[in-house]
Amino acid sequence: MNRPTLEAVAALAGVGRGTVSRVINGSPNVSEKARDAVQQAIQELGYVPNRAARALVTRRTDTVALVVSESELRVFDEPYFAGTIRGIGSALAETGLQLILAMAQSQEEHERLEHYLTGQHVDGVLLLSLHGADPLPGRLEAMGVPTVLGGRPVGLTPYSYVDMDNRAGARQAVKHLQGLGRRRIATIAGSQDMGVGVDRLAGYHDALRTSGAPELVAYGGDFSEESGAAAMCELLAAEPELDAVFAASDPLAVGAMRVLKAEGRAIPGDVAVVGFDDSKIAMHTDPPLTTMHQPAEEMGRQMARLLVARINGEVLRQPVVILDTHLVRRESA
Repeated sequence: MNRPTLEAVAALAGVGRGTVSRVINGSPNVSEKARDAVQQAIQELGYVPNRAARALVTRRTDTVALVVSESELRVFDEPYFAGTIRGIGSALAETGLQLILAMAQSQEEHERLEHYLTGQHVDGVLLLSLHGADPLPGRLEAMGVPTVLGGRPVGLTPYSYVDMDNRAGARQAVKHLQGLGRRRIATIAGSQDMGVGVDRLAGYHDALRTSGAPELVAYGGDFSEESGAAAMCELLAAEPELDAVFAASDPLAVGAMRVLKAEGRAIPGDVAVVGFDDSKIAMHTDPPLTTMHQPAEEMGRQMARLLVARINGEVLRQPVVILDTHLVRRESA
């Protein structure tokens, strides 16, 4: 059986070939009557557009890349990434765009990926978890590739990004601990080559600045459980009398709680602990973890929405979106 052609669709719908092409490519310059006739003809004939031929005409690939500057271990282990990717996927599913996932950490990986992304293989790029003043967003934009970032990077001012109000969230977390009467509040800060790490540490400083309480800071190499455990050991050695810890992520908090228990510290009796993520793991720690909720799935949806608008040539009225966080109180603080 021969595959239905564009001409067959046009004949059945009673319209020209160009009208069918415009309907398939999502052009608004088609009457509602013609659009309905073409869509009915497509359904009746079982017509499937030739994606390769369509790409030649429209210069569209119907593919979007998500680039995460982390290891596979972190991407698949840490709940923040899963939530964000779920949100991106659900938003793109409504558009028909395909999503490809790429992870790149080294400079060599970034260069190889940049060559691919600027070679007309994708219609747009989502960038997540950038470290430092990564040149990739600027290079993609310079090559005409629409780009949206997840999280405000350090040392860059991208045109379009989606982020949490990390500073305000961290400030709220520490003020909650102060409201419980805690006076020696430490923090385990995340990576300082990322905007999220810088902003959450700044929120901690904001809350303590007017209290006169000492600032007790240890830095995790990243946002992982292992980093949280190492930083907690460092804090206890420097300040054995600390009575609270704000950790810049839930995995950091879980690592800290593990060390506190091993040292015989009761949670929250001796040391109250607050995390940041409100991931599923927060409900299953012992005791359950008080944490700042961040809407990771909504972040992914907003990233995808902005990118699709840019791909379609729309002028973004709000190219930067900042999402609110809120405290979820459980037994750890």
